[in-house]
Amino acid sequence: MQAFDYQTPKTVADAVSAGAQEDARYIAGGQTLLQSMKLGLLAPSAVIDLSGIAELQGICRDGDALVIGAATTHAEVAASPDVKALIPALADLAGHIGDRQVRHRGTLGGSLANNDPAACYPAAVLGLGATVHTNQRKIAADDFFLGVYTTALNEGEVITAVSFPIPTKAGWQKFKQPASRFSLVGVFVSQGPAGVRVAVTGAGSGGVFRAGELEAKLAADYSAAALVGATVSAADLNSDLHASAEYRAALIPVLAARAVG
Repeated sequence: MQAFDYQTPKTVADAVSAGAQEDARYIAGGQTLLQSMKLGLLAPSAVIDLSGIAELQGICRDGDALVIGAATTHAEVAASPDVKALIPALADLAGHIGDRQVRHRGTLGGSLANNDPAACYPAAVLGLGATVHTNQRKIAADDFFLGVYTTALNEGEVITAVSFPIPTKAGWQKFKQPASRFSLVGVFVSQGPAGVRVAVTGAGSGGVFRAGELEAKLAADYSAAALVGATVSAADLNSDLHASAEYRAALIPVLAARAVG
């Protein structure tokens, strides 16, 4: 790795100011950025560490929503009594991301900003109809994910928190790639203020997406039985050395039914 300037701002405003310099990159847990730098894929002139900013951390209930700071680690989400009580499926999801080292370094905001097409958190955010808060605005989940490694974030925009509507019911099922522990297919299902939502990660060629055909069936009958015989088109799904598009298509309704329970 080449030399770079390392900065540790204490406020979001200072971080935004520091990030305005040419070729600067933000780092939260570093689970993606550091690997890219080691491989020579990225060579930032400055790395702006967000992990020490207090206003980006913490978990609390705010009315009918659970608000989680962007710099909160996966391990903190998984262990939180509030998350376990209000959205246990989200705690379960966070507790099975990567390995223990990844969970203690990786953050909610970092995962969302990177928007890896096989990451777990995007499925929870989209599947719960959450809202992404930034230093500039609030972005609905349906408007946030624009494609593989692509989001609605603008230059100089930093995720500060995510507010999750507290669902009546929610479930998460993940068929993992055993080496990376990313989702070969992951499905998050919920019933709540945002209606019935089914979000799929790891399968779509354009990243995380909602399975409308499964949502319609569950809206009529929120039960695993409602998904018996349900199918998902393989047309826009991934095929790779791990699984074909057809295999992923077959997995999605199976995992959705298990998530419903």
